[in-house]
Amino acid sequence: MTHLPRPRSAPGEPSSASDTSGTSGTAGTVVVTTVASDSHTWNLVFLQLLLEERGYRVINLGPCVPDSLLLSECLRHDPALVVVSSVNGHGHVDGLRLARTLRGHPDLATVPVVIGGKLGVSASAAERGRQAAALLEAGFDAVFDDGQEDDLRRYLDSARPAPALTGARPGAPGAP
Repeated sequence: MTHLPRPRSAPGEPSSASDTSGTSGTAGTVVVTTVASDSHTWNLVFLQLLLEERGYRVINLGPCVPDSLLLSECLRHDPALVVVSSVNGHGHVDGLRLARTLRGHPDLATVPVVIGGKLGVSASAAERGRQAAALLEAGFDAVFDDGQEDDLRRYLDSARPAPALTGARPGAPGAP
């Protein structure tokens, strides 16, 4: 059993985005995306497969997703979770703007939103920690460092998700 709420919309509703899961989405709908500046796709495919294995219906928006498109697709699909992945090293900068955009809409203010991947170009653990803290402050519920898919699995599988980097945002699902 996961800690994510069920979607209010009916599972299996048609999508203009890539919805190739073929599942009923018994665990809910998850929107998977990159930030606007990221053209990578392999990370999105990996995340889609990981989420589908856990029973989620996945709406994969693909690469280079403008903030406005993510906002409209989230409003359309009412997801149980939004997963943002970045490989290009600009996830921190783009993620700050994206979190504020999503959290600025009243219908999305409480939807869990997580981000992970190569969020910056610094090798410094302290700098990555500062970036993660800024992303949490901007509205992300969890921040996952590059290559830490086990932390995402624990977040999905646990009623009290294990924090990645600096932890879960106060008030986020599973946060103390």
